[in-house]
Amino acid sequence: MEAFKLTSPDEILTALARRIQERRISADLTQKELAARSGVSYSSVRLLETNGKGSLLAAIKLAFALDAEDGFETLFKNKIPRSIEDVVDKPKRKRVRR
Repeated sequence: MEAFKLTSPDEILTALARRIQERRISADLTQKELAARSGVSYSSVRLLETNGKGSLLAAIKLAFALDAEDGFETLFKNKIPRSIEDVVDKPKRKRVRR
């Protein structure tokens, strides 16, 4: 499976849509069968496969239905410190104040 080209959100959506469709086809499921299995509406499955657009909840439900949920574990992970200064005496922020 190819890595996402992180050049734009639209390219990521297109690649994600293709991956969903390929995973569904390899599972030998129709869009309607995937919709029933995942609890996501048929129109949402079509929309996600067509252009990657839809809700995050729908994408997660499809991932579980297609046995692909492990990929979400690395999404938005904390950054690894690059130097000791990134760790020492730096209080952990809980929110941003303006």
